[in-house]
Amino acid sequence: MLIIGIAGGTGSGKSTVVKKIQEILAKEDLVIIPQDSYYKDSSHLTPEQKAVQNFDHPESVDFDLLIEQLNELKEGRSVEQPVYSYVTCSRSKDETVKVNPAHIIIVEGILIFTNEQLRNLMDIKIFVDADADDRLARVIQRDIVERGKTVEQVLARYDHTVKPMHLQFIEPSKRYANIIIPQGGHNDVAIDILTATIEKALKKIKER
Repeated sequence: MLIIGIAGGTGSGKSTVVKKIQEILAKEDLVIIPQDSYYKDSSHLTPEQKAVQNFDHPESVDFDLLIEQLNELKEGRSVEQPVYSYVTCSRSKDETVKVNPAHIIIVEGILIFTNEQLRNLMDIKIFVDADADDRLARVIQRDIVERGKTVEQVLARYDHTVKPMHLQFIEPSKRYANIIIPQGGHNDVAIDILTATIEKALKKIKER
């Protein structure tokens, strides 16, 4: 099993890199573990508290559960991945997603390199880098379309949490990366090199 961590700032293009890797691998060979599924439940908070919740601080993530389930997958056991809603800021009490072990596991998220125990489980650590202006444009588009936010809400959150947390936690975590992909998900050359490395590793795993 090969465990790959893909980190980077909000809107950097991590999902684009993951999708391009998915395109070249068979479905049964790859499992994606998104950090977004492991945010701590906030259903107990008031609407006002939810509106200012900081999703960009390491304490917002249930790393204990993420690490536990990643270890379960390494041992060849399936896990029940939580389902989190950004709209309600809550973890579903009735719904989970069954995830089965695979040869390649990708852990993807903005804060995954901030946790040492999680980092130590990764064989390859990739940081997707992008200019702040490009990231902000993607965040605005995503949060309006997918999360029902207004432009004013997105910009306020960017100024109050996204930008300062990026500078405090996410940007410094880049030093842990084995590979840095500049220009985000638009760097086809870097992504081609990465996918070729993954394919080579997968071939070795299957030959064992």
